[in-house]
Amino acid sequence: MSRAAGHVINMHAFGATVRLEDGTLAAVPRHEVESHRGRYELSLERRTRIPLDVHPVAHGKVAVLAADALDAMLAAEAAEPVSLTDDAFEERLAAYLRATEEWAPPDKPQPFERHLLRKRRRSAQFK
Repeated sequence: MSRAAGHVINMHAFGATVRLEDGTLAAVPRHEVESHRGRYELSLERRTRIPLDVHPVAHGKVAVLAADALDAMLAAEAAEPVSLTDDAFEERLAAYLRATEEWAPPDKPQPFERHLLRKRRRSAQFK
């Protein structure tokens, strides 16, 4: 048994597949995925690395979550503050909205509303 980090690349009915840091693949048994489904799904969605205990078998490698290393990783994640705003994105969005103000003047209906009015009038012809 050896310790390695890896990230989930696929989840399926028989478990999951992880890519280890050395580039090799390992299978995760179904019962292991079921007992730690949240952590495996998070690794799949965010492409984050998780600590794994890897066991060589006849046809490849089998990996299970390393619970003792996971506790240390969760504590480190909890210590990092989470930013809920992105100032650069907010500035770009504000600049875009300023640039598009001329497309939809405030004294006229918005483009979406004008579109719906045209569609409503057209559909009334077929009633």
